[in-house]
Amino acid sequence: MKALQDKIIKDGKVLSAEVLKVDSFLNHQIDPELMQQIGQEFADLYKDAGLTKIVTIESSGIAPAVMAGLILGIPVVFARKRKSVTLTDNFYSAEVYSFTKQVSSDISVSKDFLNKDDVVLIIDDFLANGEAAKGLLSIVEQAGATTSGIGIVIEKGFQPGGQALRDQGHRVDSLAIISSLENGKVQFA
Repeated sequence: MKALQDKIIKDGKVLSAEVLKVDSFLNHQIDPELMQQIGQEFADLYKDAGLTKIVTIESSGIAPAVMAGLILGIPVVFARKRKSVTLTDNFYSAEVYSFTKQVSSDISVSKDFLNKDDVVLIIDDFLANGEAAKGLLSIVEQAGATTSGIGIVIEKGFQPGGQALRDQGHRVDSLAIISSLENGKVQFA
Protein backbone atom coordinates (compact mmCIF):
# COMPACT_ATOMS: atom_id res chain seq x y z
CA MET A 1 0.00 0.00 0.00
CA LYS A 2 1.83 3.04 -1.32
CA ALA A 3 0.23 5.65 0.99
CA LEU A 4 1.29 3.60 4.03
CA GLN A 5 4.82 3.09 2.72
CA ASP A 6 5.11 6.82 2.01
CA LYS A 7 3.96 7.62 5.57
CA ILE A 8 6.45 5.14 7.06
CA ILE A 9 9.29 6.74 5.07
CA LYS A 10 8.18 10.29 5.94
CA ASP A 11 7.25 9.90 9.62
CA GLY A 12 8.55 6.55 10.84
CA LYS A 13 11.69 6.51 12.97
CA VAL A 14 14.11 3.60 12.87
CA LEU A 15 15.26 3.07 16.46
CA SER A 16 17.35 -0.02 15.78
CA ALA A 17 17.75 -2.82 13.25
CA GLU A 18 14.61 -4.41 14.77
CA VAL A 19 12.45 -1.49 15.95
CA LEU A 20 10.45 1.00 13.86
CA LYS A 21 8.63 3.78 15.71
CA VAL A 22 5.37 4.86 14.07
CA ASP A 23 3.72 6.56 17.02
CA SER A 24 3.08 9.76 15.05
CA PHE A 25 0.39 8.06 12.93
CA LEU A 26 -0.45 4.58 14.29
CA ASN A 27 0.62 3.72 17.84
CA HIS A 28 0.06 6.91 19.84
CA GLN A 29 -1.26 9.65 17.59
CA ILE A 30 -3.57 8.34 14.86
CA ASP A 31 -3.83 9.66 11.31
CA PRO A 32 -7.58 9.18 10.62
CA GLU A 33 -7.31 9.63 6.85
CA LEU A 34 -4.58 7.00 6.63
CA MET A 35 -6.56 4.69 8.93
CA GLN A 36 -9.58 5.08 6.62
CA GLN A 37 -7.41 4.10 3.63
CA ILE A 38 -6.05 1.12 5.59
CA GLY A 39 -9.58 0.09 6.56
CA GLN A 40 -10.67 0.34 2.92
CA GLU A 41 -7.73 -1.81 1.83
CA PHE A 42 -8.64 -4.57 4.31
CA ALA A 43 -12.33 -4.26 3.36
CA ASP A 44 -11.45 -4.67 -0.32
CA LEU A 45 -9.30 -7.72 0.41
CA TYR A 46 -12.00 -9.46 2.48
CA LYS A 47 -15.28 -8.14 1.06
CA ASP A 48 -16.28 -11.59 -0.25
CA ALA A 49 -15.09 -13.62 2.76
CA GLY A 50 -18.46 -13.73 4.56
CA LEU A 51 -17.01 -12.01 7.62
CA THR A 52 -19.16 -11.51 10.70
CA LYS A 53 -16.52 -10.01 13.05
CA ILE A 54 -13.13 -8.40 13.15
CA VAL A 55 -10.95 -9.35 16.13
CA THR A 56 -7.95 -7.28 17.23
CA ILE A 57 -5.91 -6.61 20.33
CA GLU A 58 -5.80 -3.43 22.36
CA SER A 59 -4.72 -0.85 21.70
CA SER A 60 -2.92 -0.16 18.43
CA GLY A 61 -4.97 -2.63 16.40
CA ILE A 62 -8.24 -0.89 17.26
CA ALA A 63 -8.02 2.07 14.84
CA PRO A 64 -7.43 0.06 11.63
CA ALA A 65 -9.89 -2.62 12.78
CA VAL A 66 -12.65 -0.09 13.46
CA MET A 67 -12.18 1.53 10.05
CA ALA A 68 -12.39 -1.85 8.30
CA GLY A 69 -15.41 -2.81 10.43
CA LEU A 70 -17.16 0.45 9.58
CA ILE A 71 -16.66 -0.08 5.84
CA LEU A 72 -17.66 -3.77 6.02
CA GLY A 73 -20.59 -3.06 8.35
CA ILE A 74 -19.52 -5.62 10.97
CA PRO A 75 -18.61 -5.40 14.67
CA VAL A 76 -15.06 -5.19 15.98
CA VAL A 77 -14.07 -7.12 19.10
CA PHE A 78 -10.80 -6.32 20.82
CA ALA A 79 -8.93 -8.60 23.17
CA ARG A 80 -8.19 -6.90 26.45
CA LYS A 81 -4.67 -7.01 27.83
CA ARG A 82 -5.65 -6.02 31.34
CA LYS A 83 -8.08 -7.65 33.67
CA SER A 84 -11.35 -5.75 33.84
CA VAL A 85 -13.66 -5.76 36.85
CA THR A 86 -16.52 -6.43 34.40
CA LEU A 87 -14.82 -9.40 32.73
CA THR A 88 -14.56 -11.85 35.60
CA ASP A 89 -15.64 -15.12 33.99
CA ASN A 90 -17.11 -16.46 30.76
CA PHE A 91 -14.18 -15.43 28.55
CA TYR A 92 -11.61 -16.89 26.20
CA SER A 93 -7.96 -16.17 27.00
CA ALA A 94 -4.44 -16.66 25.68
CA GLU A 95 -0.96 -15.60 26.68
CA VAL A 96 0.87 -13.23 24.34
CA TYR A 97 4.50 -12.10 24.46
CA SER A 98 5.16 -8.57 23.19
CA PHE A 99 8.41 -8.16 21.25
CA THR A 100 8.23 -4.38 21.65
CA LYS A 101 7.44 -4.31 25.37
CA GLN A 102 9.40 -7.49 26.23
CA VAL A 103 6.59 -8.72 28.51
CA SER A 104 3.94 -11.45 28.48
CA SER A 105 0.27 -10.55 28.90
CA ASP A 106 -2.91 -12.55 29.21
CA ILE A 107 -5.43 -11.37 26.64
CA SER A 108 -9.13 -12.07 26.91
CA VAL A 109 -12.39 -11.76 24.96
CA SER A 110 -15.85 -12.21 26.44
CA LYS A 111 -17.71 -15.29 25.23
CA ASP A 112 -20.67 -12.95 24.65
CA PHE A 113 -18.95 -11.49 21.58
CA LEU A 114 -17.45 -14.46 19.76
CA ASN A 115 -19.01 -17.83 18.94
CA LYS A 116 -18.90 -20.83 16.61
CA ASP A 117 -20.99 -19.10 13.94
CA ASP A 118 -18.50 -16.25 13.46
CA VAL A 119 -16.20 -15.83 10.48
CA VAL A 120 -13.35 -13.64 11.65
CA LEU A 121 -10.73 -11.34 10.21
CA ILE A 122 -7.89 -10.72 12.67
CA ILE A 123 -6.29 -7.28 12.31
CA ASP A 124 -3.19 -5.99 14.08
CA ASP A 125 -0.78 -3.10 13.68
CA PHE A 126 2.52 -5.02 13.57
CA LEU A 127 3.65 -8.54 12.82
CA ALA A 128 7.12 -9.45 14.04
CA ASN A 129 7.35 -12.86 15.70
CA GLY A 130 3.61 -13.53 15.36
CA GLU A 131 2.85 -13.82 19.07
CA ALA A 132 -0.18 -11.49 19.07
CA ALA A 133 -1.61 -13.19 15.97
CA LYS A 134 -1.09 -16.63 17.55
CA GLY A 135 -2.88 -15.49 20.71
CA LEU A 136 -5.82 -14.12 18.71
CA LEU A 137 -5.95 -17.28 16.60
CA SER A 138 -6.15 -19.29 19.83
CA ILE A 139 -9.07 -17.21 21.07
CA VAL A 140 -10.94 -17.60 17.77
CA GLU A 141 -10.28 -21.35 17.89
CA GLN A 142 -11.49 -21.57 21.51
CA ALA A 143 -14.75 -19.96 20.37
CA GLY A 144 -15.12 -22.53 17.58
CA ALA A 145 -15.19 -19.67 15.08
CA THR A 146 -13.49 -19.63 11.67
CA THR A 147 -10.54 -17.38 10.86
CA SER A 148 -10.74 -16.10 7.29
CA GLY A 149 -7.41 -14.30 7.43
CA ILE A 150 -4.99 -12.07 9.27
CA GLY A 151 -4.65 -8.43 8.21
CA ILE A 152 -1.46 -6.69 9.26
CA VAL A 153 -0.69 -3.00 8.82
CA ILE A 154 3.13 -3.37 9.00
CA GLU A 155 4.97 -6.69 8.81
CA LYS A 156 8.63 -6.99 9.70
CA GLY A 157 9.45 -9.49 6.97
CA PHE A 158 12.93 -10.04 8.41
CA GLN A 159 11.40 -11.57 11.56
CA PRO A 160 9.83 -15.05 11.47
CA GLY A 161 6.18 -14.41 12.39
CA GLY A 162 4.68 -13.84 8.96
CA GLN A 163 6.36 -16.80 7.33
CA ALA A 164 5.51 -19.08 10.26
CA LEU A 165 1.81 -18.15 10.05
CA ARG A 166 1.80 -18.66 6.26
CA ASP A 167 3.58 -22.01 6.67
CA GLN A 168 0.77 -23.05 9.05
CA GLY A 169 -1.71 -22.36 6.25
CA HIS A 170 -3.05 -19.00 7.40
CA ARG A 171 -3.87 -16.27 4.93
CA VAL A 172 -1.81 -13.23 5.93
CA ASP A 173 -2.30 -9.90 4.15
CA SER A 174 0.25 -7.27 5.15
CA LEU A 175 -0.16 -3.76 3.76
CA ALA A 176 3.55 -2.93 4.13
CA ILE A 177 6.28 -5.54 4.46
CA ILE A 178 9.62 -4.27 5.68
CA SER A 179 12.61 -6.34 4.58
CA SER A 180 15.21 -4.42 6.58
CA LEU A 181 15.78 -1.61 9.06
CA GLU A 182 19.57 -1.90 8.81
CA ASN A 183 21.66 1.29 8.90
CA GLY A 184 18.64 3.30 10.03
CA LYS A 185 16.91 2.93 6.66
CA VAL A 186 13.53 1.35 5.93
CA GLN A 187 13.61 -1.13 3.04
CA PHE A 188 10.36 -2.63 1.74
CA ALA A 189 10.02 -6.14 0.35
